[in-house]
Amino acid sequence: MGRDLSRILRPKSIAVIGGGAVARHVIGNCAGIGFTGPVWHVHPTRGNFAMLSDLPVPPDVAFVGVNRAATIGIVAALRDMGAGGAVAYASGFLEASRELDDGADLQARLLDAAGAMPLIGPNCYGFLNYLDGAGLWPDQQGGVRVSSGVAIITQSSNIAINLTMQKRGLPLAYLVTAGNQAQTGLAEIGIGLLDDPRITALGLHIEGIGDIAAFEALAAAARARGKPLVALKAGRSAQARAATVSHTASLAGSAAGADALLARLGIAQVASLSVLLETLKLLHVAGPLASNRIGSMSCSGGEASLMADGAVSRDLEFPPLDTAQKSALRAALGPMVALANPLDYHTYIWTDTPAMTATYSAMMLGNLGLGAVVADFPRADRCADADWEPVIDAVVATAHASGTPMAIVASLPETMPELTAARLIELGIAPMCGLDEALAAFEAAAWLGQPRGAALPVLIPGDPVAPAVSGEAEGKAALAGFGLDVPRSARAACLDRVAEISRAVGYPQVLKGEGLAHKTEAGAVALNLSTAADAEKAARAMPCASFLLEEMITGTIAELLVG
Repeated sequence: MGRDLSRILRPKSIAVIGGGAVARHVIGNCAGIGFTGPVWHVHPTRGNFAMLSDLPVPPDVAFVGVNRAATIGIVAALRDMGAGGAVAYASGFLEASRELDDGADLQARLLDAAGAMPLIGPNCYGFLNYLDGAGLWPDQQGGVRVSSGVAIITQSSNIAINLTMQKRGLPLAYLVTAGNQAQTGLAEIGIGLLDDPRITALGLHIEGIGDIAAFEALAAAARARGKPLVALKAGRSAQARAATVSHTASLAGSAAGADALLARLGIAQVASLSVLLETLKLLHVAGPLASNRIGSMSCSGGEASLMADGAVSRDLEFPPLDTAQKSALRAALGPMVALANPLDYHTYIWTDTPAMTATYSAMMLGNLGLGAVVADFPRADRCADADWEPVIDAVVATAHASGTPMAIVASLPETMPELTAARLIELGIAPMCGLDEALAAFEAAAWLGQPRGAALPVLIPGDPVAPAVSGEAEGKAALAGFGLDVPRSARAACLDRVAEISRAVGYPQVLKGEGLAHKTEAGAVALNLSTAADAEKAARAMPCASFLLEEMITGTIAELLVG
């Protein structure tokens, strides 16, 4: 931890090393996004510089697009000349150690070659900095320049390509792939991105968590800068965990453990890429929400019902209308409309900007964290959308008057046009693509807005000091001392005492042989004993000198194992 990534992430000069389509794409992306600094192509026959030593000054960052063996020498040369950092594109390192005998050894050599110089990768596509136009990216990409926005880090280069093609209006400032994180991990990259004041929120697509302390440092950096973190964690299935190992050389780990860790660190979690993008978009516009209390408005009872049903399984609330809201809504809508939250305001006031503004403003008189207006825009190639302008005008006016964040929610992703979404963001309104995705984003943003005290430290196991091994009886006695209910039990220090202690414990009963780490495999567990004779007979068959006799719990609902 602690490497300065400013030169590599926000470069003023770029070297592209290698030939072919990879180098052409990197050079073309830098030109297409609008990088204004020098981009030096280094290649013996195809570049404008034959060797690294020919460069006028050390580059801030170099894209190393050569094979894995050649990568090592080039990285070492970049280190020696004082380059700011490198992106290693080649694969075949630790992530391929199952297939290649020399993968782990080659990665060790790569790390030695880099030394203290920051290195992203290997086995990664690099990054796109849409703020400064740095496109160290060896493929197509669909993003555009922005002046501020969110950053996303992923361990999957292909997912990263797909994210650049989003049409949701999300202002994407950085997209970084971490590869197999040989040296610079996802969390360290995240801290480097948070240092940019133009970043409003950070999204993480995590396949494996290796360095818990690094994630703890990332969360602390985000809190200090007031920038929210959102994570999509892969690895809930056995298949995903196996794919993670072969793809990134990292362990996906337990889903429950990752959930607990991220929650403890104050990192919101989402379940899909779509929700990740929508949550980041909402955070960019509105930041974390002050509460999970939502005011929903639409001109359709069907949409109002979908909003209400969609919140049933989420930590969201559509609070009942209070007296002030009802009075103002009745004045705006007249006697024909049933007043509720979610509200179906019908189409009586459609295209009437003052009436719509009065309706939305009346709803926002409540103590709400967000106001959401459901509106699906017509497709531009076949329809006209002039009648939707009053909705936008009324929402903007309501946001300014109430001081509460406002969103326009399209019930389908495709009914929020990209140009409309971008315009709404400029107006300070969150354009949400998809009703389900919007509700999930509201939930995540409200969770992030909950007040939290000082972060609890993550207690990482260290090296044991004077360890002592407790037997099962001693361990359960210690747990009982803290109030945990444990089965009634007693030890028999020798075979001759088994029958006597069996009668004292009671039946049904379990007999366990002591001194074995894996009792079942050694035949040292006997269940459903009902007499002292049964217990003594079972004990004689076990390869043990002492025994634990326990009450056998029946009619159980769940079993908890404490280690």
